[in-house]
Amino acid sequence: MVSSDLKRWLDNFLIAIVFLVFAGFVWFVFSVTGAFLGIPLGYKLWMRLWLPLFQPALGILIAGAVVSGVWGWLEKRRSQ
Repeated sequence: MVSSDLKRWLDNFLIAIVFLVFAGFVWFVFSVTGAFLGIPLGYKLWMRLWLPLFQPALGILIAGAVVSGVWGWLEKRRSQ
């Protein structure tokens, strides 16, 4: 029972990280487009947030996907 609660928490956390990464990507696209057009849309702020926010979020997302996949594989193997 604790295992399924932990797995559910991990899945919800990864969903939140996916939305953060997607929002960061959309912000990046708009800010780069604005920078080319001379409209300040936060490109410099995005660049300052890349290392402390978006890069770790991508790493957590990838590591969490691997952990979630291995966890599912182990549960499937254990139930057989």
